[in-house]
Amino acid sequence: MVTQEFSIRNTQESESEPLFIAGPCSAETEAQVLETAHELSQNKAVRFFRAGVWKPRTRPNSFEGNGEKALPWLTEVQKQYGMKVMVETATAEHVELCLKYGIDAIWIGARTTVNPFTVQEIADALKGTDIPVLVKNPINPDLKLWIGALERIAGAGITRMAAIHRGFQSYDNTVYRYAPNWDIAIELMSEMPGLPVICDPSHITGKRSMIAETAQKAMDLGMHGLMIETHPNPDAAWSDAAQQITPARLKEILDSLQIRHYNSNDPVFDNELERLRRKVDSIDEELLEVVAKRMRLIERIGIYKKENNITIFQPQRLTEIRETRTVFGNKLQLEEDFIRRLLKDLHDESIRFQTEILYRESSKEKSD
Repeated sequence: MVTQEFSIRNTQESESEPLFIAGPCSAETEAQVLETAHELSQNKAVRFFRAGVWKPRTRPNSFEGNGEKALPWLTEVQKQYGMKVMVETATAEHVELCLKYGIDAIWIGARTTVNPFTVQEIADALKGTDIPVLVKNPINPDLKLWIGALERIAGAGITRMAAIHRGFQSYDNTVYRYAPNWDIAIELMSEMPGLPVICDPSHITGKRSMIAETAQKAMDLGMHGLMIETHPNPDAAWSDAAQQITPARLKEILDSLQIRHYNSNDPVFDNELERLRRKVDSIDEELLEVVAKRMRLIERIGIYKKENNITIFQPQRLTEIRETRTVFGNKLQLEEDFIRRLLKDLHDESIRFQTEILYRESSKEKSD
């Protein structure tokens, strides 16, 4: 586990200020890049200009970026507007070209994060440098794979790092392009508390109409910044047109954001919060005691099933539990989705424990 403090900010910058990154999905033409940068440079909240130079597309014959040809356009953004620039890299060669052209930061995309071999090749190419690196979550909801990619980059000696939460592939019906699965991002922040996590509402939503509310959700959850795709004429964009917004709309969204704080300087608030948390702690202990009591009963049930040659999994019983507990939970004003998730976890643990009992008892009989 990586334990050092991560930051892609300079030491002079306030850690309490969110980091905002904006720019087009793709660097289409030099004129488009410079026009976007000109408008974004008027917004002092935006610290990094992002643009896709190499675009990994799902199918061939679609625009896959201008490659090295576009990198001088970004160095021109640095010169003309004093903005830091960043691009996505998917190979070691991409890294070498970014270093050659003086790109300020790079990010590793979701399609690359999913492949540890490729991430390691990128990490090897980064050795001896200290360019800031951001790592997007893998396409599938796999926290270990995400953390593994971050560890590989840290292992190359990179000390300025961040994660980008851009949502996950889902086959369920959802209003999002990529399901946010906020719990995974929260778990990452818990596992790596020194790591800034930047939210990418453009990819999560896939539609510009939902970007503002998703950006606010990210701030409410304590994320450290936003990456939002911005284009002077979104409808005419060469890639991902539906999820891009104009620089003017970006300013509206950032100006309206409610930025939450991790701590308060109000002792009255702190004392009351601490009092309420102690109550929650007490209830949590009671909950765990009840769960332990439930598991002791599950153990007796498992042994009883074994003695009577009964299967561990009982579909009718599961249906009964779901129906009765959901009705009871609704009466207590608990959300139905939460009840179902809780019941599933309890049932899964019951099945696991009863299976353990079955094999434990079987092994004991054979040894006797």
